[in-house]
Amino acid sequence: MPNIIELRDFNAPELDVYARLTENQLLNRHEPEKGMFIAESPKVIERALDAGCVPISLLLEKKHIDGQAKNIVARCGNVPIFTAEFDILTQLTGFELTRGALCAMYRPTLPSLEAVCKNARRIAILENVMNPTNVGAIFRSAAALNMDAILLTPACSNPLYRRAIRVSMGTVFQIPWTFIGDKSDEWATQGIQQLHNLGFKTAAMALCNESVNIDDEKLMSEDKLAIILGTEGDGLATSTIADCDYTVCIPMSHGVDSLNVAAASAVAFWQLGKKGESL
Repeated sequence: MPNIIELRDFNAPELDVYARLTENQLLNRHEPEKGMFIAESPKVIERALDAGCVPISLLLEKKHIDGQAKNIVARCGNVPIFTAEFDILTQLTGFELTRGALCAMYRPTLPSLEAVCKNARRIAILENVMNPTNVGAIFRSAAALNMDAILLTPACSNPLYRRAIRVSMGTVFQIPWTFIGDKSDEWATQGIQQLHNLGFKTAAMALCNESVNIDDEKLMSEDKLAIILGTEGDGLATSTIADCDYTVCIPMSHGVDSLNVAAASAVAFWQLGKKGESL
């Protein structure tokens, strides 16, 4: 039988994980093995479960327990299933966007850089992309457009932040990813060389006089390619661009000189993912 617990007060401590803990508190840097994240909506929760993530509790609108979340309830065993009247649940910020289902889960242990890249031909590197909406959108494009993995520098927004998961539609659980370097200076001093050691040519997405168009034949023919995208506003660090094998730009019209990093990633993945698609 499902372990259903009805809550009648928005201030109930059982709701803290969903309503009052910050992203940093959920991350729990001091005890990472106890770190948590929140998955929203039945589809996203299913994708997290498919990836092997371990549930801690569920928060469901009553009608979904035997409705669209029925399969999730069955898969989650005896974990607590909290439910409440709709007027209590709507006090949760953004609850109407969750399709009536939230799940607190333990953060999985991240794989090593070598494990993520082992069989990959096309990978994306995010350098200091700090907006969780952009991170989530990039993951969704990467999963849809033939990227095999994503690496993030330490300054990036965490892909398991609640908003990033939501925007990605759960693809953060479908495409392999990890962080490259424990500290930002490790990426700056060692990152490109690590990628070269793993057999990747590196392509910096940047507007420079030396940039080649994104459909450049030599670029497209590379067997293993790492596509590096920079932070919002400033773009890639000068040192990163200098260390890469290619500097790549997307041809534009009407005097537009750049795209949002998430939009640029979709164009880049669509074009440069064609090599991986054909292999």
